Amino acid sequence: MGDADALYVRFQGTVRSPRGHFPGVFALANGLARAGELSDEEHRFWRAGNDWYNVNVADPSTIDPSVYDPEANPGAVAWFKATSLDLIGRVDGYLTILAAHGVACERVESSNPGKIIYEDPDQVVVTPWGNAGAGPPGCADTGHCPPVLK
Repeated sequence: MGDADALYVRFQGTVRSPRGHFPGVFALANGLARAGELSDEEHRFWRAGNDWYNVNVADPSTIDPSVYDPEANPGAVAWFKATSLDLIGRVDGYLTILAAHGVACERVESSNPGKIIYEDPDQVVVTPWGNAGAGPPGCADTGHCPPVLK
């Protein structure tokens, strides 16, 4: 799914999690690693990749512990800013690992993925517009709410 004026990019699975959202590629790869399903080479890439992202990208939950709280921010997910090309470019290795394990993923682009609840120079965390109370003012009254990205 693409948006010609996309400001944000997300890589996610194509199957909803039990919580109802589409998990991101990092969560999916972390799940494979925790389950011991990665080869030695995949595990080395995953560990080095996660270490690099941990150093180079802020963890929103350490800045705002409630950002991923399912009651405070239902369905909250992170999106890269489209200008963060170095961060986006490093996702390919994760996609390769996930594909090798039969985990389908997609790249989703949007200029308006949801209500922004956290922002830094590289990313935003949003609650999707389809969540109660997440739509822009008046959208429920007019019926002109942004679509929920799936």
